[in-house]
Amino acid sequence: MNFKNSYLFYRIMVIKEQKKVLYQVFTRLFGNENTTNKPWGTIEENGIGKFNDFTDKALLEIKKLGVTHIWYTGVLHHATIADYRKYGISNDHPDVVKGRAGSPYAVKDYYQVDPDLAVDPSKRMEEFEHLIERTHKAGMKVIIDIVPNHVARKYEGLNNPEGIDDFGANDNKNVVYNKHNNFYYVVGEKFKAPEWRDGYLPLGGENISDFGTYEEFPAKWTGNGSRMAQPDYFDWYETVKINYGISPEGVKDFDELPDGFDKNDYKEHFDFWKDKDIPDSWKKFKDIALFWLDKGVDGFRYDMAEMVPVEFWSYMNSSIKMKNPETFLLAEVYNPDLYRPFIYLGKMDYLYDKVAMYDSIKHIVKGYGWTDHIPKVKKETMDIEHHMLYFLDNHDEQRLASSDFAGFAKKGKPAMVVLSTISTSPVMIYFGQEVGEPGAENAGFGSATRTSIFDYIGVPHHQRWMNHKKFDGGQLSESEKDLRDFYKRLLNFTISSSALMGNYKEIHYYNRDNTDNYNHRVFSFVRWSEREKLIIVSNFDIDKEYEFELKIPKFIISEWKLKDRIYQVTDQLYGKMYFDLTIKNSIAKVYLKIKPLTSFILKVENI
Repeated sequence: MNFKNSYLFYRIMVIKEQKKVLYQVFTRLFGNENTTNKPWGTIEENGIGKFNDFTDKALLEIKKLGVTHIWYTGVLHHATIADYRKYGISNDHPDVVKGRAGSPYAVKDYYQVDPDLAVDPSKRMEEFEHLIERTHKAGMKVIIDIVPNHVARKYEGLNNPEGIDDFGANDNKNVVYNKHNNFYYVVGEKFKAPEWRDGYLPLGGENISDFGTYEEFPAKWTGNGSRMAQPDYFDWYETVKINYGISPEGVKDFDELPDGFDKNDYKEHFDFWKDKDIPDSWKKFKDIALFWLDKGVDGFRYDMAEMVPVEFWSYMNSSIKMKNPETFLLAEVYNPDLYRPFIYLGKMDYLYDKVAMYDSIKHIVKGYGWTDHIPKVKKETMDIEHHMLYFLDNHDEQRLASSDFAGFAKKGKPAMVVLSTISTSPVMIYFGQEVGEPGAENAGFGSATRTSIFDYIGVPHHQRWMNHKKFDGGQLSESEKDLRDFYKRLLNFTISSSALMGNYKEIHYYNRDNTDNYNHRVFSFVRWSEREKLIIVSNFDIDKEYEFELKIPKFIISEWKLKDRIYQVTDQLYGKMYFDLTIKNSIAKVYLKIKPLTSFILKVENI
């Protein structure tokens, strides 16, 4: 199918809604005050945060940052080394757990939340339900992960609703593949742990003999698709691959969507699947999603969605939208060739913009990329730009302030302005980004430059903002306070601006050709709605101030219906900068001096 539509480059459809701002938080780390940070440390040594640490005050401060949605990462019960046998939970073996705390993407029970996160593990679901209520009370929506491609090797659904069988409970284990099996099997062979190398040993080399031997027979395919009974160290060895009805030869054992179905709405997709014989795994994940909607969850972030067939997403997401059309659906998809199928056929609301916009911006921040590339990557997704989520920081990527990325947080400020204002799409920040967290700790399994998702660890810059759970920034340095103030100003403007949900045109190349002292370290564009006209300029240079007369093309002046006169333009970030936009013979200029790592969001006044 051809998903590309002809599109007028400088104009986008006005979308009458508020821009969305996501705050991703790694739930177990948020409220942890412990500063020990011992590599491979236990809960007792390094501490842990709880659902209850998201107090009304904490949530209010997140809301005041300009946040509309919180993505609580690591909520579902996943495999861990912590001992919860007295609550009826079996122990997991270090051979199939990454780190000591475990990967949140090795889910052990889809119908329960992680016991680590509860003050009273026997009441962990109630504690999460109260967190949902508090988040809604604070005026924000709740997103959690669903990981459809794989589950923990030792999956145990101890909390399945009545009538729902466990993953693999009815599988025929004597065959590699069956349409209604939940897993693929290495018939007749036992699972073997990887051969450890590169200095890695489970639990950092601690004696694990007390755990006995992990038993799995027959062995299952590993989450990333390895078909070996003994996966490699670099495989996702802690997980097993879910079977969605695709044979080992790649044959789809289910109906495919008809040509042209990308134009049909979710109701028609829902009707299409009503009478179809669909694989059992499809039903299981649909039931999981509907269960969490009933709990009050407002949306899902789908891990590695591209590893699951798009037909499943048509079935899954149409079922979700039939229950709640406003559900927020975000997918991790890295292959640009799949963007449009996953949006139009898979009925996704939003996709990561990682390989185009994020990678390009990262190169610019690091100093060797040119801003000339931004319009090119934006043009590639112009027809689907509303569906692309922008970010600089998340749990998978190097921290913005880390030594291997920006080096210091202030370098990300112009990038954050561009990503927040260039599109109608949502924008996301990762907790601690707003105070310059560099992710420098040696946590154990997790590597420095990323805040570990596998270990019990503290997050120092964030802890200084938390300030012994006062959530007032009382321990932050002045530069960290200034950085958080910048994010607060930017994000609050972002969610209040009508122009940012309106039209766009870059004026970068026009100024590259016609403006002295304007170069590839500067970027400029305009945004507008009927009520608001904006000129946005960012300087990515770390030590050079630029002085120039920024020019606005004639057709923009015509579109904005501006006359030959002087208009005042006011900076919307700090509100204390005023400039003159002079228009003579339909030629518009504004004289600017823009300091290093500074941006202006200039609003044309008195139109």
